[in-house]
Amino acid sequence: MHDSFELWGKRSRTKEEELFLEGPSSRLTELWRALKIFAECIRGFRTLHFVGPCVTVFGSARFPESNKYYHLAREVSAAVGKEGFTIMTGGGPGIMEAANRGAKEAGAYSVGCNIKLPREQKPNQYLDRWVDFNYFFVRKFMLIKYSYAFIVMPGGFGTLDELFETLTLIQTGKIKHFPVIIMGRDYWEPAINFIENSLIANGTISESDHNLIELTDSVDDALKIIRNSMSSRFGSDWKEHLKNYHKKWVGWW
Repeated sequence: MHDSFELWGKRSRTKEEELFLEGPSSRLTELWRALKIFAECIRGFRTLHFVGPCVTVFGSARFPESNKYYHLAREVSAAVGKEGFTIMTGGGPGIMEAANRGAKEAGAYSVGCNIKLPREQKPNQYLDRWVDFNYFFVRKFMLIKYSYAFIVMPGGFGTLDELFETLTLIQTGKIKHFPVIIMGRDYWEPAINFIENSLIANGTISESDHNLIELTDSVDDALKIIRNSMSSRFGSDWKEHLKNYHKKWVGWW
């Protein structure tokens, strides 16, 4: 007799994942799983409650320190950190490390939402505070919840998931139109062409949805986009409010 997971191709790396993929379980099991997810959300809320207004940086875990995108992520994160924002990342290596490193070097607060993986991903050394997650969707929720702008560096499937999830939430009005800044023009231009020549051309998104994305390689342009967004949303004295918030809450760390 075949194992049910073998028969239906549902084998996974852990028993917990196999049970989840198996389909409906008993009501008690499903309740227990829901409570575990809820507990992970609460742990994230408690850890990140006072991080302050963040700018989240998405990007690949695979780029070494010698990579040009590592340097760009480090530079833009330092510049954004000097504006008073907390820099938030997925907490791992590569672009995430570069962004947290730039924040620390600029004297800004640096936080991470690390994911537990079968091939262990350790939090990078440039974090002031971090929280470990078992579930990708809870982690992604936290990365979006506290952010007032998103900087998307080159990356793989995970980065694409984060980018398009954020764009979908903005497009559908689930979150406000905070800027989504894509950096690494050479890397992203094929994706932009796909959006223009396939999605817009075939009417699967509106032509105006193209405006949800800002493409630049300039740190100064990225700063200008974030500043303009903050000014239009919170007024010309937004920096003062940001500074006061950090003095009152973030300094408790």
